Amino acid sequence: MDYFTIHAGVLLRYVPMTAKRLTGIVSRGGSIMAKWCLSHHQENFLYQHFREICEICAAYDVSLSLGDGLRPGSVQDANDEAQFAELHTLGELTKIAWEYDVQVMIEGPGHVPMQMIRRNMTEELEHCHEAPFYTLGPLTTDIAPGYDHFTSGIGAAMIGWFGCAMLCYVTPKEHLGLPNKEDVKQGLITYKIAAHAADLAKGHPGAQIRDNAMSKARFEFRWEDQFNLALDPFYRPRLSR
Repeated sequence: MDYFTIHAGVLLRYVPMTAKRLTGIVSRGGSIMAKWCLSHHQENFLYQHFREICEICAAYDVSLSLGDGLRPGSVQDANDEAQFAELHTLGELTKIAWEYDVQVMIEGPGHVPMQMIRRNMTEELEHCHEAPFYTLGPLTTDIAPGYDHFTSGIGAAMIGWFGCAMLCYVTPKEHLGLPNKEDVKQGLITYKIAAHAADLAKGHPGAQIRDNAMSKARFEFRWEDQFNLALDPFYRPRLSR
């Protein structure tokens, strides 16, 4: 096992913050922990026993993904007090994990409109001590079921540019059902494009070499080279000449 996700940042006092949300708690792990906290009226046992969990992870060299159980499930709920309260707690847990030499990454949202994306990255870098951040998109609008690989690819390119370490891809079946092989392919291609666009924007060494090679092949009408340089080299439509 390389890593596992743990929702240790969903604290009892944070759960009421979600009551005024449009979409409440949408994370499966987050909702389970919130229900447990409310049912027992006790603090999250994962939070209370986090040092013991770190001891186990250190013994078996398992990395931790600190899950965002209070992530927004709609653009309306983005960047609210519940989301950032949990994020600050994840920063606290990050420092504890590092005491045990346990590697950590921070899970991020979710559903965030474009103008709010940058703050997610700056808050994470500041309060989680520059631990690697990874996000599911974020989706930049909620009105495109069947096309959420596009809505999230936009957000992924932006937050990748701002410094996100890993992008969790989204398929066209997001919110609709389980993806098939073609859905997975479309999601992966979309996110390869988003990641590469982010690398270009950041001035990543070597990122533009492939673009330049493609541009030269395109200018010289070298079709086979264009296909081979493409992110999807198997997409070869019938050419009209």
